[in-house]
Amino acid sequence: QVQLVESGGGLVVPGGSLRLSCAATGTDSRINIMAWYRQAPGKQREWVATLTSGVTTHYEESVKGRFTILGDNARNTVSLQMDNLKPEDTAVYYCNAVFRGEIYWGQGSQVTVSS
Repeated sequence: QVQLVESGGGLVVPGGSLRLSCAATGTDSRINIMAWYRQAPGKQREWVATLTSGVTTHYEESVKGRFTILGDNARNTVSLQMDNLKPEDTAVYYCNAVFRGEIYWGQGSQVTVSS
């Protein structure tokens, strides 16, 4: 059973940076699709960024140029470097993995951007 364990998050002022990390356990096989989603208060969960095969990246429009998804495909880890954070980035961020037809989620990490 794959488990995703997140770390990072916290409180930061507008314009600041944070890094989220996620490690997948429970398999020795490579997980080729890992992603980050977020859910703001009162809103639905939304996709943020995807890393495919440890190489190909895709970003939601509002985070392009500010967020970077990084990963080690061999170690099944993925990180989200968030720069120039804005108050509207405040949300619970979730690590996501798609593996052998199943979808897995991390426990969620709170990111609060406030002065």
